Amino acid sequence: MPGKRVAFIHTVTTLPEVFKKLVSELVPQIDMYHIVDESLLQNTIRGGELSKTTIHRLVSYLVLAQRAGADLVMVTCSSIGAAAEIGRSLVDIPVLRVDEPMADKALAIGARIGVAATVHTTLTPTVSLIERKAAAAGKNVSVISKLCEGAFGALLAGDTAKHDALVREGLQELFPQVDVVVLAQASMARIVESLPESDRVLPIFSSPRLAVEHLAQTLAAR
Repeated sequence: MPGKRVAFIHTVTTLPEVFKKLVSELVPQIDMYHIVDESLLQNTIRGGELSKTTIHRLVSYLVLAQRAGADLVMVTCSSIGAAAEIGRSLVDIPVLRVDEPMADKALAIGARIGVAATVHTTLTPTVSLIERKAAAAGKNVSVISKLCEGAFGALLAGDTAKHDALVREGLQELFPQVDVVVLAQASMARIVESLPESDRVLPIFSSPRLAVEHLAQTLAAR
């Protein structure tokens, strides 16, 4: 694994630091670099869905990462996760979707899975991912989604306290209905750490740590 190079593709400017810390802790021997393009997410939100143009643009980043010597690419935005899956067949290196390990872990422990998100264009792909994985595994699950209205706008405005409060409210609504909760966006991960113990009534999974653990396993296997 020493000398392996990993490219991270982000659509939120705060995420490189999140993944730098996790890599430093979990797999410090790799060489990492970051590509940040907010417009991939902005255009998806504006259009209400993942467009062919955005898919083409993400694939171009995957190709560039391979040409730059990356041994693996991780796409950290769930809203464009489907584009990452399409891109896998177009490059010769592994392309990891950040939310797949989280979905697998949730399916392993619960039949009623809650999905919390702050953006509709992230909520739908994450629900779809869990449902597809459940069907492939022959599991009968119900997925209950919760859009935390206003939280993403608060985050963009720099009001992290409001963002966190709205997400916590959404989680409180989900808890009585489900066995496990997944946070659809990597940017929501710190909410888990900020929750008081009294509020952690169910397992809550966020994607960054699980994704980097899976990254380490994938590189080791190669």
